[in-house]
Amino acid sequence: MNLITGTVCMKGICGTLNKKEETEMELLSLSAVELSAAIREGKASAPEAMEAVLAQIDRTEEIYHCYVTIDRDGAMARARQAQCRIEAGELTGPLAGVPMAVKDNLCTEGMLTTCSSKILENFVPTYTAQAVRNLENAGAVLIGKTNMDEFAMGSTTETSCFGPTRNPRNPGYVPGGSSGGSAAAVAAGECFFALGSDTGGSIRQPAGYCGVVGMKPTYGTVSRYGLVAYGSSLDQIGPLTGNVSDCAAVLEAISSHDPKDSTSVERQDTDFTSALTADIAGMRIGIPKDYLREGLDQEVKAAVLRAAEALRERGAVVEEFDLGLVEYAIPAYYTIAAAEASSNLERFDGIKYGYRAPGDMGLHSMYKKTRSQGFGPEVKRRIMLGSFVLSSGYYDAYYLKALKVKAMIKKAFDQAFAGYDLILGPVAPTTAPRLGESLGDPIKMYLGDIYTISVNLAGLPGICVPCGRDRDGLPIGLQLIGDCFQEKKILRAAYTYEQAQYAECKE
Repeated sequence: MNLITGTVCMKGICGTLNKKEETEMELLSLSAVELSAAIREGKASAPEAMEAVLAQIDRTEEIYHCYVTIDRDGAMARARQAQCRIEAGELTGPLAGVPMAVKDNLCTEGMLTTCSSKILENFVPTYTAQAVRNLENAGAVLIGKTNMDEFAMGSTTETSCFGPTRNPRNPGYVPGGSSGGSAAAVAAGECFFALGSDTGGSIRQPAGYCGVVGMKPTYGTVSRYGLVAYGSSLDQIGPLTGNVSDCAAVLEAISSHDPKDSTSVERQDTDFTSALTADIAGMRIGIPKDYLREGLDQEVKAAVLRAAEALRERGAVVEEFDLGLVEYAIPAYYTIAAAEASSNLERFDGIKYGYRAPGDMGLHSMYKKTRSQGFGPEVKRRIMLGSFVLSSGYYDAYYLKALKVKAMIKKAFDQAFAGYDLILGPVAPTTAPRLGESLGDPIKMYLGDIYTISVNLAGLPGICVPCGRDRDGLPIGLQLIGDCFQEKKILRAAYTYEQAQYAECKE
């Protein structure tokens, strides 16, 4: 924020503001943790913070289209309730009173959950996802639901039936996907943090494209209860935030063992904010040579290597090594993800909930018309691919082989982590593409996930932090990957790099 004689420029919105608007902009310039501290100290209030966010949404949402649903009245009511609980001493955590957004594939009781698909255009759940509930219990205040690729199938947030979201760094470009609405909302100041889901990079890649922080935790760390499933063995909920400190605070709040999720893990080491120390002396960081070869944009490569050098200067041991199997990750991932999607999406048939094709017809005709009209092209493509690889005669040739490759990829990472604490690389081969560029070439869109999908196949944690911009001013994302349950190492390295960047900016 530049506050000079009443002139403010923030998130691309410039102009002369009145006193109330100046106060709103000052609130929006705070991080989530800083805002909560100000509210708990009586310097601001939860309703004031919500009013500031809603005013920002009024200024920018028509341009960026980050949200599918904005619950204005409900958000203000929840903010007032949070304020009362803060004043009563019931809410004392680092997210109390902070406005948040949630990706529209996370169920919210009494609020539309559409997965950005026509087939769920009228679906209102009777329960709330456990990760969202954990944040509400921590005092965070829900604004609404963010736009996404339909059923999380896409990398640009252009497959949404509600239209695309635009990148706040440049509206002519995509924000990434599938959690593009959440990443864009954080980048645009339309929330202080957001939740996304990551099946093959759907948190980290949009974080990289939008210049924010995004983290995918170890599989099982965050309950998947209430998450509309895409690939059940790959999906994981995680935070999108403005900085690493906020990321640690949100991750700490949403992590919990949940008996309602059979894959949920009981952990005792989820005090992630304790890892926020700028000390990586002796930490061993490996850079896969495979990640730096053909296909990687030279500006992205240079930015990632500069980040690696910054970590080396702060005491880390950084070197290149051979990871292997990178070229097999994409076919294995899309085979497994499509197979699981074809199974998970068979429940959307127009019988119990969601869209139903109009007209009098027999049961099978109703199924066909409902699914034909309700699903978009990318979802249909993946359902058909998944049904094919699971069909008789092809199961062993494709699906079973993909599972074997998945096990080999996990073994390759295990061998890498025997020698390194973390793995460093780019989030995506390029910066954000222009709107409309990717939809005509699905294979090119799939190849854009080459650096992120292995993390999901192996169930590992990974984070994206901004590490520069290209010649067009578009953000470049740095990815740090850790072994299972090593989020603290990742956060410590990410925080160290972020602090180094802040120090460099001050100079």
